[in-house]
Amino acid sequence: MFERPQSGERAILLHASPGGTPEPNEREEFAELAASAGAVIVDQLISARRRPDSRYFIGKGKLDDVQRSVQAHDAELIISSASLTPSQERNLEKTLKCRVLDRAGLILDIFAQRARSFEGKLQVELAQLRHLSTRLVRGWTHLERQKGGIGLRGPGETQLETDRRLIGKRIRQLKERLDHVDSRRTMNRRNRIRAEIPTVALVGYTNAGKSTLFNALTEAGVYVEDQLFATLDPTVRKLELPDRSEVILADTVGFVRDLPHELIAAFRSTLQEAREADLILHLIDASDPNRWQRVRQVNAVLKQLDADRVPQIRVYNKIDKLDRKPRLTNNRLGEGRAVWLSAATGEGIPLLLDAVGNRLCRKKIQGVIRLDASQGRQRALLFDMGAVLQEQPADDGGWHIELEMTERDFHRFVKREKLPMDILEGPDLPDSAVSGI
Repeated sequence: MFERPQSGERAILLHASPGGTPEPNEREEFAELAASAGAVIVDQLISARRRPDSRYFIGKGKLDDVQRSVQAHDAELIISSASLTPSQERNLEKTLKCRVLDRAGLILDIFAQRARSFEGKLQVELAQLRHLSTRLVRGWTHLERQKGGIGLRGPGETQLETDRRLIGKRIRQLKERLDHVDSRRTMNRRNRIRAEIPTVALVGYTNAGKSTLFNALTEAGVYVEDQLFATLDPTVRKLELPDRSEVILADTVGFVRDLPHELIAAFRSTLQEAREADLILHLIDASDPNRWQRVRQVNAVLKQLDADRVPQIRVYNKIDKLDRKPRLTNNRLGEGRAVWLSAATGEGIPLLLDAVGNRLCRKKIQGVIRLDASQGRQRALLFDMGAVLQEQPADDGGWHIELEMTERDFHRFVKREKLPMDILEGPDLPDSAVSGI
C-alpha cells in the first residue's frame, strides 16, 4: 500500500504503552531512535490508554488527534513506540492514509541502514523477513487465479500465498548462509581455546561508548558516532595486557530496551561471543541518569543468551562528563569488580587493563589429579601446557600427577576434556612419588 520509509520523512511520534503513559526517559530514547533512522520529527503525541484497542491500539479520540496532526504537518509516517499487531498497523494506515511503523520495525530499519559486513547484512535481512512474514496483506488481487471461469483458471495461488512462499524460501536460504558463517565463527572460537587465548566480550546499552573504548584499547579504527546503533558489525582484535599476555577482545552489537525478538534470534551467532567469553566487560554510561535501568535491561538480554553466568567487570564510562577521577573497586576476593574511566580521554584505561589481567588468569592452583590408563591424551596435554611438576605411576597403569597452573587454564582444561571439577586432590603426591620430568 505504501512505499518503504526513507530517510528524511516527516514523521509523527506516537508515544504509547500497554501500561499507560510512557516514562519521560522512554520517550526521549524513542525520539533518539527515530532521529537515528533519519526521520524528521514534526510532532509528538502521548497516549495514556491502559487497555489497547483491538483495532487501532489507541482510542478513537487519540486517533482523531493523530489524523488532525497528519493533515496539519503533512506527515508521511507515523511511528508508534508500542508494538502493533499486523491488523492494527493495517487499520491505522487505512484510516490515516500514511505509513505506520512500530518500534520493532523502526529498530529493524536502523539496523538495515547500519549493517556493513556480509554477515551483518544477512542477519538484518533475516530479521526483517521474519518480521514481514506476519505483516503480509492481500494485494495484487488482479493477479489471483481462483475465481474460475474462462480465462480465470490458473495455478490456484493468490499473490499473498506467493509472497509467503517466496519469503519462506528466502528465509531458508539466509539461514543456510548464516549457518556457514556461524560454523566458521565456531571454528575460530575453538582455535582460540586450543591456543589457550582467553576471550573478553564488550557488551552494553547502545551508545554507551563500546566502539570508543574498543578503539582506545586496540586502535582498531571502528566507526564511532554519537547516535544509537552507530556500529552493528562484530569486530575481534588481539589485546596485549600489561604482563605481555594476550587476550581476544570482541565488540558486540549494542543492546536496547525491548530489542525485537527477530533481532535477538538473527544476531544470536554474533552475540554468542558474549556467552563463550571468559570475561564480560559491561560498559555503562556513567553520565546517564537512567543507567541502572539500562544495566538491568542488558543483563536481561544476557540471560536470554545464557551468558548471565560469565564473570563481569562493570566499566563506568564517560567520567569526563561528570568531573570524576578514575578508580577501581574490588570484590571480596580482591578481584576487579568495577572501573571508572573515560574511553574518550584515556583516563582509567590502565586500571581496566590491570583488572582484566587480574580476573583472567593470575591465580595459580596446585594439586594432584588421578588419570587412568585410558587418559593418556589428557596426560600429554598437561605436559604440553607445562603444568606437570611431577608424576607417579599408579598400580593399575594410570598416573598420579602433581600440577601447577592458572585457575583459568585448569577450569578450561577440565571443561574441554569433560572431567569432573572435583578431580583435583590434595597438594602432595604419595610418598613414593618420582619425578616425571
